[in-house]
Amino acid sequence: MVWRVVEHDERRWNVSLAAERRANSPNWNLVFAFRPTEQGQRSIWATYPLSSSSKAALFAQAEKIPDDAIAALLAAQLQ
Repeated sequence: MVWRVVEHDERRWNVSLAAERRANSPNWNLVFAFRPTEQGQRSIWATYPLSSSSKAALFAQAEKIPDDAIAALLAAQLQ
């Protein structure tokens, strides 16, 4: 399910959310999945510097992240 759509270098990317909790950690970390709208392009997963002990609280905080910050995270992964 697409959560948002962002643009970078004139390409559109579908963005999905995930929460990841590593072993021996009480906190969930926010992860974005970037999938290009064009067929045949690779997907990119990137961890966002946001964590919480509650998955619901983490997703609520994610709603407040501006599209520009998400696009900047994508741009950093593409370099």
